[in-house]
Amino acid sequence: MRARTVLPAALAAALITLTACGADSGAGDAAAGTSPSNASSPAQPTASPGTGDTTAEPAVPQALRFTATTVDGTPFNAETLAGKPTVLWFWAPWCPKCKAQAAETAKVAADHAGKAHVVGVAGLDKNTAMKDFVADTGTDGFPQLSDETGELWKRFEVTEQSRYVILDKDGKTVYEGVLPGGKGLAEKVAGLTG
Repeated sequence: MRARTVLPAALAAALITLTACGADSGAGDAAAGTSPSNASSPAQPTASPGTGDTTAEPAVPQALRFTATTVDGTPFNAETLAGKPTVLWFWAPWCPKCKAQAAETAKVAADHAGKAHVVGVAGLDKNTAMKDFVADTGTDGFPQLSDETGELWKRFEVTEQSRYVILDKDGKTVYEGVLPGGKGLAEKVAGLTG
């Protein structure tokens, strides 16, 4: 008699759990105060109907669910970064430490093109000054986002310029901090790209 009541209850609990796990409530975004380091799990392969072929579409982690505009006015969708390690370099145009990091950051972006992404996130000034910094430092070989309002800086909890946030291919923060002159950046990225 006890098995009759326990089995239906266990089955109901299992169904509720399975249903809840598959739901995407949309909770956990930046507006809800979730840190971008709380990224979603990696992509699962999907099968094409009737072919048996599996392709892995990279899941877009919460950290990369944002849009912005480059210093040149081009729309930028961070979802395109999914599936590869990403370096976010937070800088300000008037910052001497940022200027000292520019050459090494540009070199890492060029050396790891196709294996990792490097994106500059300029803030704490006007877009004109940001464009001048990019031209003066030769950092136009990778995207430079204009974050005059500080939205991305807040999203990634950056409170000072000259800061790197490095995400692995699954969008999890693996490093956040200052690298004077960009020293150590190449090693950190190489460790993620193999």
